[in-house]
Amino acid sequence: MKLIREECCCFTGHRLLSKEERAMLRGRLRQEIEQLWEQGITTFLAGGALGFDTLAAQAVLSLREEGLPGLRLVLVLPCLGQESRWNKQDVQLYHSLLKQADEVIYTGDAYTENCMFVRNRYLVDHSSRCLCYLTKGGRGGTAYTVRCAKKQGLEIRNLAAEERENFQLSLL
Repeated sequence: MKLIREECCCFTGHRLLSKEERAMLRGRLRQEIEQLWEQGITTFLAGGALGFDTLAAQAVLSLREEGLPGLRLVLVLPCLGQESRWNKQDVQLYHSLLKQADEVIYTGDAYTENCMFVRNRYLVDHSSRCLCYLTKGGRGGTAYTVRCAKKQGLEIRNLAAEERENFQLSLL
């Protein structure tokens, strides 16, 4: 199915999250996704990484199951076998998400040094909104993706604490 940029929102966020962050993000993600859906955003693109990406994908699937019509999850993955070094529990969750996604897109066949950046650019290139969890500015995949989103003029919503939001986005 063709992605319509104006109807798409991408997710980007940190992989390592505390128990407290996970609990906060579960509720915030559901609220934000529902609000975006009410504004006509029906397709959500997640990168399939552990942490924030996984929580975001689960929130989309949960809301879809609860009956939000037209809600779609597209997993945009950097390469085949991304999960090859993950623990058994994370691999099972990943495969469950793959089965439930409306579409799975691989931006590369095999792992390369820059395959994550290629995936992240794809997420931004096909979205009009970016829902992120950025607590550390400057370096890393999340900061890179938010910088790309900012350069392309995407509407960016950072689920990090409000006092951090303006500070973090100004670092980019």
